[in-house]
Amino acid sequence: MKGKVFIVGAGPGDPKLITLKAVEIIKSADIVLYDRLVSKKIIGMIPKKTEKIYVGRNIGDDYKHQNTTNELMLRYVQRNRNVVRLKGGDPFIFGRGGEEAEFLKQHHIKYEIIPGITSGIGSAEYSGIPLTHRDYASSVVFVTGHEDAKKTKEVVNWKKLAKAVDTIVIMMGLSRLEIICQKLISGGLDKRTPVAVIQNGTTVDHRMIKGNLLNISKKVVQAKIRPPSIIIIGKVVDLSDKIGWRK
Repeated sequence: MKGKVFIVGAGPGDPKLITLKAVEIIKSADIVLYDRLVSKKIIGMIPKKTEKIYVGRNIGDDYKHQNTTNELMLRYVQRNRNVVRLKGGDPFIFGRGGEEAEFLKQHHIKYEIIPGITSGIGSAEYSGIPLTHRDYASSVVFVTGHEDAKKTKEVVNWKKLAKAVDTIVIMMGLSRLEIICQKLISGGLDKRTPVAVIQNGTTVDHRMIKGNLLNISKKVVQAKIRPPSIIIIGKVVDLSDKIGWRK
């Protein structure tokens, strides 16, 4: 009899935003494989008797890192252990949860997916930015600013995206922010379109700066904004002045 793998979203940073089901699963696990963006307080929820293994992937790590994580899941579940694969945010939003589920399916391993609040939504709402709004935004897209190194060319067509959607949420795009803004302007998006960059969203270190497509890159450098950061582009950004609730 083999064990089971639970692919679990830990939420966007604030430990109180993890789901009750996620906490329940974590407390019953034999092994927890956790990522870099899982908060220390959530790691503290793991029972002392449970084995914890850090499998976080840093910026610049090659794709083989994922192979190691897959092998660990397989090794422990074949020993009849219940394994929690704990990820920041939501496992299926740029979290490689889909790839891991495919791997488990291929090896006939039982698994369950526990959703989490993605950082793109959590950071926006803690900043008073509604990603959709009846008067300003009827569509929203989540885009990665950092594509897989194995790809021979960029898949995201920023120029076409410029006029295709009202709100653009970019994850892992801080290092390419200036280039992305230039491409959106080239695609026809007004250079005065509001932009927010949110660092450490929902945590005690939550920090936001705002500008527009033309000046946000310079403001990010001046403010020394660092990853993990979320970028939000669109008219809804300005609503933070009216409905922002964090003091």
